[in-house]
Amino acid sequence: MQIYEKDFLMKILEDMLTVRKFEQSASDSFIKGMISGNVHVCTGGEGAVVGANMALKPTDFITASHRGHGHCIVKSRDLNRTMAELFGKDSGLCYGRGGSMHVTKVENGMLGANGIVGGGIPIAAGSALASKIDDDGAVTVSFFGDGATNQGCFHECLNMAAIWKLPIIFFIENNQYAVSVDINTVINTETLAERANAYNIYNEVVDGTDVLLVYEATKRAVERARNGEGPTLIDCHIYRFTGHFVGDPAKYMSEDYLNQAHKSDVIDKFKNYLLYNNIAEKEEIEKMEKAIDEKIILAKQFAIESQVPDKSSMLDYNYSCDNERSVAR
Repeated sequence: MQIYEKDFLMKILEDMLTVRKFEQSASDSFIKGMISGNVHVCTGGEGAVVGANMALKPTDFITASHRGHGHCIVKSRDLNRTMAELFGKDSGLCYGRGGSMHVTKVENGMLGANGIVGGGIPIAAGSALASKIDDDGAVTVSFFGDGATNQGCFHECLNMAAIWKLPIIFFIENNQYAVSVDINTVINTETLAERANAYNIYNEVVDGTDVLLVYEATKRAVERARNGEGPTLIDCHIYRFTGHFVGDPAKYMSEDYLNQAHKSDVIDKFKNYLLYNNIAEKEEIEKMEKAIDEKIILAKQFAIESQVPDKSSMLDYNYSCDNERSVAR
């Protein structure tokens, strides 16, 4: 088994806790009517979010699904403006124009979450093609749900990536439900990973409730991409603790599924791993959680106190963000 430095392991825990607590705050704010539109959280899937992103360099790129807050937080390192974007405020990452489903910070390699199922896959393929042409050494990861594998763009982009050996990772956050549809009722293969075999793309299945396994699988895929060996598809099995969106009663989700989801909580498992192996003390973890709670409170306060975009700026940023304001940020 690979040995990791304590600082690295604690950073993983810190990021997972930050994502979990951010999502809890976002959910609470939505329920209280402070956020407009729907909100989709990644609670339960933090191992996929953090484990994969930890294997990337700051110069690498990602795209995310409509459930993309966690990816944006980890890639952008900007809690305040991510929260403000959910609140539709002018200080948000997209000046309040994107909202929950379109959090983006291009300068940090976060090419955007996407409200269209599978919508980020072609964008990621384009990014990887650009890296191939420019020979910049960057890798692009496209994160999407299991339901997106039934979209035409998924198959088209796998085919293109395979032909041109693009430096891209197709990362399925497989929580077994496409909105309310059990994925196993709409596919005819044992796994989603094996769909990549049709394009001769290397693929593997990984347990997303073990964040270190996710990190290691992504790291292997990144090394393959940087070495010119082409794309990888990762079928990462995770759980969704909630319905499709905040407020969805999720009556279609079985009791067995939900029980197993909480039993397999990636954060609890990782905390136990750190404690059992004497890597961290309970008090140390509690201190970390308290510090994160304070950051989340400040981020929410920042969002609340920020200004709503002025009506006179309604048409700004619709076609280009190449202006003084965006450059300044």
